[in-house]
Amino acid sequence: MTQASLLNPTGFKFELNEGVGLITLNRPQRYNALTFDIYQELSDFFVALQSHPEVRALVISGEGKAFCSGGDVEDIIGELFSRDMSGLLAFTRVTGALIQNIRQVRKPVIAAVNGVAVGAGAVIALACDLRYANDKARFGFIFPQVGLCGADMGATYLLPKVVGLGHASELLFSGDIINANKALEIGLVNKICGTECLEEALNFAKKLAQGPAFAHSMTKQMLEAEAQMTLAQAIEAEAQAQAICMQHPDFREAHDAWNEKRAPKFEGSPQ
Repeated sequence: MTQASLLNPTGFKFELNEGVGLITLNRPQRYNALTFDIYQELSDFFVALQSHPEVRALVISGEGKAFCSGGDVEDIIGELFSRDMSGLLAFTRVTGALIQNIRQVRKPVIAAVNGVAVGAGAVIALACDLRYANDKARFGFIFPQVGLCGADMGATYLLPKVVGLGHASELLFSGDIINANKALEIGLVNKICGTECLEEALNFAKKLAQGPAFAHSMTKQMLEAEAQMTLAQAIEAEAQAQAICMQHPDFREAHDAWNEKRAPKFEGSPQ
């Protein structure tokens, strides 16, 4: 993906302001449902973002009254009925790759959930590092309602880590849709922001963008990697990660700024 296509995707909108990239799913007439092409482009987009240091934090939201209603029934379901096992597996691997790429991009990603987030939309929000929701947000891992298992796009891996095994099992077996208050109660969302979740998500992303991008990328990498480690392995990995960060210019800049009683100017910061 070229620089031009990165900044001008066709299946969604992208804006960059003061180091914060805003991804907006923009099919409001379809509640921002995903098509085959959008799945692929969004997945590729997160890979391409890794090589763009000017993007220091990300927010993903939806236009209109929804965050994302999952895969588009008209565009996708009918097509899937005509595919053989190989074709079905090709599709499910593309959808899973999107979630993997959100987790692997070494930048903080915040979901601003401004309405319904169900199916793939719920998993996209789950894959983000933080979730801000407005009071109209609804979450549902609705795969059982369409005859599919809850193990889709990494949901059975990620959800227990966020809300615990009991709550995850209930949501993934039932396919029930829960409101923002319930999502907050079980830890699925970090904050309910009334009607202004996008504004608050952007404000927090701006704060992160002004911070030490290298250190933030290391934090995200370690959060992902340490899930597979023993405590002893994690402590050693963190010792090495922190030693690497201590060699980065941002460590010296933070110390100098403290001594000079000023705000630090971290490398690449849009301040």
